[in-house]
Amino acid sequence: MTTLVTGATGFVGSVVTRLLLEKGENVRILARSDSDHRNIEKLDVDVVEGDLNDPASLKKAVRGCDALYHVAADYRLWIPKPEAIYQTNVEGSRNLLLLAADAGVQRMVYTSSVATLGINPDGTPSDEETPVSLDDMIGHYKRSKFLAEEAVRQLIDQEELPIVIVNPSTPIGPGDIKPTPTGRMILDAVQGKTPAYVDTGLNLVHVEDVARGHLLAFEKGRVGERYILGGEDMSLKEILTTIAELTGQKPPTIRLPHAVVMPVAYISEAWAKLTNGPEPRATVDGVRMSKKKMYFSSNKAKTELGYHYRSAREAIADAVAWFRYNFCA
Repeated sequence: MTTLVTGATGFVGSVVTRLLLEKGENVRILARSDSDHRNIEKLDVDVVEGDLNDPASLKKAVRGCDALYHVAADYRLWIPKPEAIYQTNVEGSRNLLLLAADAGVQRMVYTSSVATLGINPDGTPSDEETPVSLDDMIGHYKRSKFLAEEAVRQLIDQEELPIVIVNPSTPIGPGDIKPTPTGRMILDAVQGKTPAYVDTGLNLVHVEDVARGHLLAFEKGRVGERYILGGEDMSLKEILTTIAELTGQKPPTIRLPHAVVMPVAYISEAWAKLTNGPEPRATVDGVRMSKKKMYFSSNKAKTELGYHYRSAREAIADAVAWFRYNFCA
């Protein structure tokens, strides 16, 4: 069987690719010409150069494939030209899935995000059925992923495409070469750059558990259903305290009100836009999101897919060890 993986040079996609190769599958990947190939440089894969905004490259990538894992996405909490994130995450995904179906791909896994799900006001874990609307989405990344998942559902309902949806929570662990926003948070803490925290919470999951969840969704998931691939809920204070314990540092003791952090985020974004610099470490959308505890339940994936995850402490330890070796040596 030939399987196409998008996003294979990235964090989650590279682990999905390795697991497929371990199963003995022929793996083809779609990769941009300027992407960082460190996560796949030693893997025996067929590389098709292109991206989600190039239909000709998508046609070439899906030709002769039996399966598809669409993991790629534009994951930025701040972007100077927001239309680009919608083009990639919504239109690019829709075009890829339609072309895959036309090429005869028999089964597909679409990687969404818990960013598209509802959040319970009382802080209890949300699930796949927690009520939510587009108006609840904070920022262009969340809005683009919400609209992308709606587009995928339309393809399932109207075009009868054989797609299973997965919603990873917050993956951490080895291989976060970019790094992701959560990875940057961990790296900053490892380097002693996080003297304070805000009152928020995340659902942390080891990247390998998320990747295995993708394969389980392909094998056992029901077409049209979505499955949260999460791990353990932790407050940010608990996360930073765990990192401090693992690195021999003192945990942060200063709790910052969101109202204090917000002006810093506005200034950081303005400076990034003025200087055409990289994504700022503090973003307005990030601060707005942090006002809610983003806790989630993976019970549906456990019951229907046989999904399981290791402890958050083990995931944090692996992430800390990888960042220390690759960024702090």
